Amino acid sequence: MTLTPRALNRATLARQLLLARVAAPGPDGVAETVRRVTALQAQHPASPYVALWNRVDGFAAADLDAAYSRRQVLRSTLMRITLHAVHSGDHHAFRTAMQPTLRAARLNDRRFTSTGFTAEEADALVPDLLALVAEPRRGEDVVAWIDERHPGHGKIAWWALRHYGPFVHAPTDAPWSFGPRASWLPAPGHDGEPDHVGPGPDDALPWLVRRYLEGFGPASVADVGQFLLVHRPRVRAAVAALGDALETLDGPDGTTLHDVPGAPRPAEDAPAPPRLLGMWDEVLLAHADRSRLVPPAYRKLVTQVNGDVLPAILVDGYVAGVWRTVDGPDGAPLVEARAFEPLGADAWSALAGEAASLLTMLGPRDPHPYRRYDRWWDRLPEAAELRRLPA
Repeated sequence: MTLTPRALNRATLARQLLLARVAAPGPDGVAETVRRVTALQAQHPASPYVALWNRVDGFAAADLDAAYSRRQVLRSTLMRITLHAVHSGDHHAFRTAMQPTLRAARLNDRRFTSTGFTAEEADALVPDLLALVAEPRRGEDVVAWIDERHPGHGKIAWWALRHYGPFVHAPTDAPWSFGPRASWLPAPGHDGEPDHVGPGPDDALPWLVRRYLEGFGPASVADVGQFLLVHRPRVRAAVAALGDALETLDGPDGTTLHDVPGAPRPAEDAPAPPRLLGMWDEVLLAHADRSRLVPPAYRKLVTQVNGDVLPAILVDGYVAGVWRTVDGPDGAPLVEARAFEPLGADAWSALAGEAASLLTMLGPRDPHPYRRYDRWWDRLPEAAELRRLPA
């Protein structure tokens, strides 16, 4: 079976719940939605909230607060060595699969190797650190504890261990559960293996690959490697290990794609309503070929030179512009939408409705969560259309 570019677009949007919001009330519903979409990029603490608002009908931000506090959803460094929010039932397998990448990225980094502190010394700290953070501990407290045992090495040791070690973020501050000063807890499952994976990274990687395909497929080996930041030979081995649990499809350019049998693949003309995606929305980062959602002409406008991925406007399933929040003439927040191409009246009407709903969610917490990234706004080319919504 050969899939067209639009068929791939619609398949991914369906799995990411961006063709239609789902009913998912309460913390349990929110946690299950996180599981359904595989992972939410959480580099900015507000982004999982905006992501779930895009995907859950009547999303209540307090439900994600509660899911975090109950440890139903966990925040830690995982895919691409960046912060993600994932379902607690996935976290251990995801971290196990990612361990070679996370470990190598930190222990082989010159910032670590130049100190003379060794990987063995860092590893030896883990059992006592797990006991130390049995109650939430600030990073500076952990650094001080390590410095007492290894003077001068606390900062670099904790920098490495907090990324590859069995630790997760503890909720700390309003408005988005995590503030700039992180606290830490032990990752669940560090002292035992869940029954769905074996003990090692290569045992866990097939599970992670399948979960990726459930949320972002169909996809190629290159797509999986890009999303995870895992070398392609490991990905190919994981795909082979899954065997008949996957099916093979042909991509529009002849690329071999893999997928989970029975996963949603809507018709390519399925309606895709406009959406206002948050910064670093995972759907924009999930494939080696970003044209699945981002037209090539717009890629450098959405993804900046340092890797910042701006809040994006989706129209008919594709990025058509970016947005930010601003203060209106009366001081009330508005969404300023910069379209890269002319949009029709129906699209603008739908975006105005989305903006009103988004501002209702943001307002009581922080109406301008991404204000520090406004520096990119003036560097963008002149907009085809610029509007302030919901006016």
